[in-house]
Amino acid sequence: MRRDSTSPMPPMERWWREIIRPYGEALVFAVLVTTFGFTLVGVDGYSMMPNLRTGERVIVPKYETWLHRLGIGRFHRGDIVVLKPPAGAQDQHSFLGLWNYRPYFIKRIIGVPGDTLRISRGHVYIDGHKLNQSFTTNYWRAQGCWDQSSVLANHIHNQITPLGIVPLGKTITIPQGDYFVMGDNRTAQGSEDSRLFGLVPLDNIAGRAVMVVWPFVRQKTATWPCSSVDGPPKLSGPLQFNMRFLDPPPAFAKIAGQVGY
Repeated sequence: MRRDSTSPMPPMERWWREIIRPYGEALVFAVLVTTFGFTLVGVDGYSMMPNLRTGERVIVPKYETWLHRLGIGRFHRGDIVVLKPPAGAQDQHSFLGLWNYRPYFIKRIIGVPGDTLRISRGHVYIDGHKLNQSFTTNYWRAQGCWDQSSVLANHIHNQITPLGIVPLGKTITIPQGDYFVMGDNRTAQGSEDSRLFGLVPLDNIAGRAVMVVWPFVRQKTATWPCSSVDGPPKLSGPLQFNMRFLDPPPAFAKIAGQVGY
């Protein structure tokens, strides 16, 4: 039996048509887009200085990650990725004191499955080939902050203990399914990364940051005081256009040619 268009609509049918269905469809669409399409991630902290600053927003295509997990394509050296650190990571937050959770990190992939990595005086070696890190070390050398003497600058594998950082090894070979990540901040305590919490499984990688989309402009110069304890970077200079792609530095393509993959 058809309802007369002039007769009043039952309350439940009105709720379904005007509220539940449209908002439900919008919510499902949003979940699908952020799960399999694209999402926007904010940079929080200074571990990727000077190449990413805190407060910037990057686009992460989630479909890439799902394809990689299905064996189609892979992440590459030099990619900047958003990841959930392993359970051993030191940086944990508490939600209302009810439970602890690990915030997402943003780091750069340095080593891929099959690589043998070594660190000596802040220099990274991949299968015996020295990685040109001038994309970040030039900045830290100019600031007088490039760490070349600490445990992290001379060991690839370490452990955090109540008494401090204990060095465990100077070389590491990456098994299938894992990645080695580092922050671009090369000060003494600039980044908590794979040197401390170990290798990152593919399933822990949420996606690759492909482009900075916010803010549209930023001040050109950021002077780092060599320690986050001394405050944030001091910004100066003229404004410059900030939207940009986050392609891997050319040094990683050279390494790929040297090691053959």
